[in-house]
Amino acid sequence: MRHGLVGLLAAVSAVSTVLSTAVTPASAERSAPDPEPGVVGLTVAELRVLLDEGTVTSAQLVDAYLRRIDAYDRDRADRLGLRAVLSVAPTARAEARRLDAERARGHVRGPLHGIPVVVKDNIDTRDLPTTSGSLALRGLRAPDDATQIARLRDAGAIVLAKTNLHEYAMSIYTISSLGGQTRNPYDPSRHPGGSSGGTAAAVAASFAPAGLGTDTCGSVRIPAAHNNLVGVRPTFGLSSRDGVAPLAGTQDTVGPLTATVEDAALLLDVTVGYDPADPATEAARGRIPDSYTNGLRRGALRGARLGVVTDYFDTEGRATDTSALVRAAVADMEALGAETVELGPQPELMDAAGRANRVRHEFERDFNAYLAESARGKPRRLAHLAEPRNELTLADIVASGEVTPSVLETLRGWVDSPPLPNPEYEEALRQRDRLRNLLTDLMTAHDLDALVYPTISEPPTPIGVEQSYRNCRLAAFSGFPAVSVPAGFTVDGLPVGVELLGAPFTEPTLLGLAYDYEQATGHRTPPAGTPPL
Repeated sequence: MRHGLVGLLAAVSAVSTVLSTAVTPASAERSAPDPEPGVVGLTVAELRVLLDEGTVTSAQLVDAYLRRIDAYDRDRADRLGLRAVLSVAPTARAEARRLDAERARGHVRGPLHGIPVVVKDNIDTRDLPTTSGSLALRGLRAPDDATQIARLRDAGAIVLAKTNLHEYAMSIYTISSLGGQTRNPYDPSRHPGGSSGGTAAAVAASFAPAGLGTDTCGSVRIPAAHNNLVGVRPTFGLSSRDGVAPLAGTQDTVGPLTATVEDAALLLDVTVGYDPADPATEAARGRIPDSYTNGLRRGALRGARLGVVTDYFDTEGRATDTSALVRAAVADMEALGAETVELGPQPELMDAAGRANRVRHEFERDFNAYLAESARGKPRRLAHLAEPRNELTLADIVASGEVTPSVLETLRGWVDSPPLPNPEYEEALRQRDRLRNLLTDLMTAHDLDALVYPTISEPPTPIGVEQSYRNCRLAAFSGFPAVSVPAGFTVDGLPVGVELLGAPFTEPTLLGLAYDYEQATGHRTPPAGTPPL
């Protein structure tokens, strides 16, 4: 392992208000930093300006975000907490002061210098537990950072907290035995999406301006849609999965959850690229731009050709709300100059997407390999519960019973999985390749820059109510990249996302299209339930 327009105007107004306290002439001394900086709705890019101007310090930002976590994450007598955070870094304040001192000496590492971030708790951090949301792993502390965490720290980012997830990343509702049920900041009676729902809820509620999640089948994109955020599932192989607790090694990716497309691009800039600890990243060599921000421009949609995946526009129940909003998003993209193609039913594509899932085949093998590297046999109270008695394995976790019931039931069925390869698994791999070919042929036949469809077919459901997440499959099972961007709100104030999918390593194009749409529509609005303190 290796070391709505309304929202846009509100954010700009917030920055302008803070900046107006600064002395503007270059020869004048900077004003003293605001002792109580307001952070609600501010983006990474905006915070970077405030830090550069000396209007705020990183230490003040850390304190501001910690106050918000304390105020809004826990249940209180008058308000339900979001339950998005599992642990807070005890060294965050000290790290912020150190980075402030670097800045004062004239050393700024880049756009993320001194910016707090939150991280899904299935990504290894050397200074905080990595639990996968499970009571069974509450004592697991990896020996070092996951590669993407190491890269964030090298870029000056501050890991502020680890966030809740659907335990072992097993579904889309973000409930775990360690963290309980995470709630949606736009409506605490509803799911935040998952499995990276803790990161998404935390970013939406301004517990940090950005975070990392993982996406095996929608686990970044669905929480983005449900929390009015941007979420990126990168091309498989673009960024390292070293030090990430796996769900399926041939599907897992790590991606940013942010308030804006620009912020997502900034996080990609410092996290992607070849890593000798993850052989899949060999594919990234020579495929990475100087900066993913270079393609962010107004007018990117002009002349772009988008294929509308009509199979994913459901027309029953609450899905009609989502479909209407995403249809409106498509119309907005057309108004911005995009050409759209109604693709109509694609039975072969949908068939391949329904049969290419490798999770249940790969999980035990990949998770046991992760435990051997990151857990190193700890916690020892578990390692003797099942054979082999001197190693920590999935079988030990299941034997402990310290797992939320719905996930425990699934895990029981996956212990002693058939060895790989086997005929059923080889068929899933064949369907993956078939899906890739069908997607490539479809996009080539219609000369498409991207496919467009609802990120998830329904708005966030009430806690305890299930929902379909089949729309995640095209990107997840093919390894192609996808970006979810806010598409507006239902009449009852629930966020909806629109997804753009492209060919491998076309993240610059996808981000450019998403940016043009985002800037023209301005759907990002912070939740009313977590206002400034």
